[in-house]
Order: sequence, then structure tokens, then C-alpha cells
Amino acid sequence: MEREVEGFLALLAARRSRQTVDAYRRDLEDTARVLAKPLSGASTDDLERYLAELRARGLAPATVARRLAALRSFYRHLVLVGARGDNPAAELRPPRRQRHLPHPLSPAEAERLIEAAAGVTPRDLRDRALVELLYGAGLRVSEATGLERAGVDLESRIVRCLGKGDKERIVPIGRQAVDALTRYLARGRPYLERRPRPELFLNARGGGLTRAGAFLILRRLAEVAGLEPQRIHPHLLRHSFATHLLEGGADLRSVQEMLGHADLSTTEIYTHVSDQRRRETYFSAHPHARRKPAPAIKKS
Repeated sequence: MEREVEGFLALLAARRSRQTVDAYRRDLEDTARVLAKPLSGASTDDLERYLAELRARGLAPATVARRLAALRSFYRHLVLVGARGDNPAAELRPPRRQRHLPHPLSPAEAERLIEAAAGVTPRDLRDRALVELLYGAGLRVSEATGLERAGVDLESRIVRCLGKGDKERIVPIGRQAVDALTRYLARGRPYLERRPRPELFLNARGGGLTRAGAFLILRRLAEVAGLEPQRIHPHLLRHSFATHLLEGGADLRSVQEMLGHADLSTTEIYTHVSDQRRRETYFSAHPHARRKPAPAIKKS
């Protein structure tokens, strides 16, 4: 690698992880190999040719965007140290990333998952309360496992949780979630707690329930419910929460606030999911929408 690249990576290593530095190194090495010239002297046309090569290889848009981000950072560094007067990557646009629509549970599947936690042991009561809260309040798994006992107000039927950026939001919860939490707090949590702890959800050893523990609980309940275990994860319940609210007539802004999305466009993806489900229902159910079999050809 040329001296300018090594200098850039050395500075990067002072503030970024080793994995990030290694990824930048691979990206810059690949660019230099394709261009067959020093990167410090590359032009915008050279970089456009390189991006075209990546697209021709069939690389994912996210990978192409990451390569471009590495090049922008490198040339920004050269401008700052006075080695170049321009950033040839500054005007290049990353490819548009494909938005993958979530495939939420149907209301019936959500009920089957909840009913799978129908036991009366302390852990059964905890699992039922956890699933009811993930589905009934749309919490992220980190928000649910980080939720403290004081964050749940059963009298007012609200949950106070800390979302991304340590921003607190208040989410209402329904009667079934309140009932499940009431049973867990009365007959489940006291038997799991070995010493006073602030967390709402505890594991079998009396410690706070972890993200990994929540994943395992849902996988186990999915097997009991006859659902595909690999499909079921905490965020799927959050997807289902948002989709079912919109399908039930909730307005987009309210759903945004309940999910804790900073940008409304993030919430809008669920309107596309709802539209898609409505189309699928229509084409499978309406007699004039179902595809008719081709008429048989009469032989003369």
C-alpha cells in the first residue's frame, strides 16, 4: 500500500476498532488493484469506473456503499493534510439500498405464540408477561430487558422505557398485558428474585434477563405454538405490533411515537406492509379477483 493510505489507516486506528480499520484496508486495496494506479492520484472518473466494476460483480448495494464511504474518508483525510485540493469521491452517490419489508405475524399467529406460555410456574408467568409486553407495547428487546420494575404503571396502564439515545417514551399497554404483568409480579418474579434487583424481567438464577435469554424464550414458545422457530424473534413482535395497529386504523404519527422512531419515514414502511397484506387478502378471497383456470380447448 502507498504511504498516504498507510498514514490514513494509522490515524483511523487511533479512533476506530481494529475490525473497521481492517475493512477500510481491504476496501482501499481492492480499489487500488482495480484501478492499477496510486489511490492518492485517482480522479472522479477513475472512481466511477471502480463503482461500475463493483456493480458488474453483482455486489450488494450495502457493500458498494461501504466501499464508497471508505474512499470518501480517505480523500477527506488527504484534503485535511494538504495532500490534495479536492475530494474526488465527494460527488459520487451511493446506490439506493433495497428496503426489505418485514413479514409480521398474523393476529392469529400472535395469539398462538402468547397462548404457548400458558403455564403457572414462575418462568411461565415471566414468559407470558414478556411476550404480552413485546407484542402489546412494541418494545425493542433491549428496552424490554432493560425495563425496570418502576417503569411499569399498572394502574395507569403505561410503560416508561428508555429508547435509542436514552430518550424516554411512554407507551400504553392493553388489559391482557396488564393482567399478565400483574400475575408475574405477584406469583412469578418473587420466586425468581434472589436479592433485590431493579430489572422487571429476571432469569432463572435471579439476574436480569438478557437479550439472548429473550430470544431463546421466543424460540421455545414458537416450537410449542407450532410456528417456525427460526422465524420468531423479539423484533418480529415489534413489527407485528406496528402493522396490526395500522391495519386497525391507528394513525401513522401515533404509531411513530409509540415505536420511538425519530423519522416518520422509518414508520412508513409498515404502511407498505399493510397495503401488501390487504392486496394478498383481496386476491385470495374475492371471487372476481381469484385467477380463473384457463378454459379447456375443445377438440374438433
